[in-house]
Amino acid sequence: MKILGIESSCDETAAAIVEDGRRVLSGVVASQVDVHALYGGVVPEIASRAHTEALCGVVNEALEKACLTINDIDAIAVTYAPGLIGALLTGLSFAKGLAYSCGKPLVPVHHIRGHIAANYISSPELKPPFIALVVSGGHTSLIKVEDYTRLTTIGVTRDDAAGEAFDKAARVLGLPYPGGAAMDRLASEGDKKRFPFTIGKVHDAEYDFSFSGLKTAVINLVHTMEMRGEKIEGPLKADIAASFTAAAVKTVCKGVEKLYESGERLPLVLSGGVAANSHLRAALKALTDKAGVGFFVPPLSLCGDNAQMIAAQGYYEFLDGKRAELAQNAYACMQA
Repeated sequence: MKILGIESSCDETAAAIVEDGRRVLSGVVASQVDVHALYGGVVPEIASRAHTEALCGVVNEALEKACLTINDIDAIAVTYAPGLIGALLTGLSFAKGLAYSCGKPLVPVHHIRGHIAANYISSPELKPPFIALVVSGGHTSLIKVEDYTRLTTIGVTRDDAAGEAFDKAARVLGLPYPGGAAMDRLASEGDKKRFPFTIGKVHDAEYDFSFSGLKTAVINLVHTMEMRGEKIEGPLKADIAASFTAAAVKTVCKGVEKLYESGERLPLVLSGGVAANSHLRAALKALTDKAGVGFFVPPLSLCGDNAQMIAAQGYYEFLDGKRAELAQNAYACMQA
């Protein structure tokens, strides 16, 4: 079964074709990074307009690369939540029109479920049940995946997401947008013990996350230093990046560690844009090795937003009978 996936939840316009939820036939991404870099972050209205301009082209290119026509497609899967509402609506509206005009079933896919499904592509042997940790610019969630379409949320962020905290830290340190990769490299050069940032905790929910305090702490540290006339450069900048990264990684890992200490023995599946962070990967690999459970993480190309993951999850949603009516709406916030 061939599924055409369409993703437009933030600043990447993507289309892909995946067969039987595992085999990628094509994948195309139109990035908006250069445009948003001018503003130091994603501008929602600009993102929506860019999606409108790019959608037809990326879908046609995905079909051409797979040597298929729209008639060869069995269903169309599209992200409907969560994300930037204008961006979501552009992709959803395009998918509705395409599905209606071609007489194809339309399958609504949750963005977080899509991130998890990226691992189905990179690890064909992976099957539920497992524990999923989704860490991205807008989401930080710990989820038990009981079956391909039955998920139970264990913990979520109460405020900022891990990726947002990384982006803000990178920006205050003067790193280029997007800051994730630059922060990763810089943190590898610094002393992670120089600045003892507090690890975020949620006292009434042991598996929930909090990054707001950590984000504020690094911003205040840098601003205080600048007011004193200190130049944030060289080893000092690297030490701040390393200390922040260590604290952020510990904040992500503490809930997972507690889960395995409680006796959980399901494998861990990592996904989302921040899954590309080498420090987080290493920490979770050590944690799962200690717990004696498997660890799965997609290649860097499937960590960020992409349509392959939407098509992969769309396949399982289709088999479960999920269909979107023409009245299907988009949602900026919604649990997986």
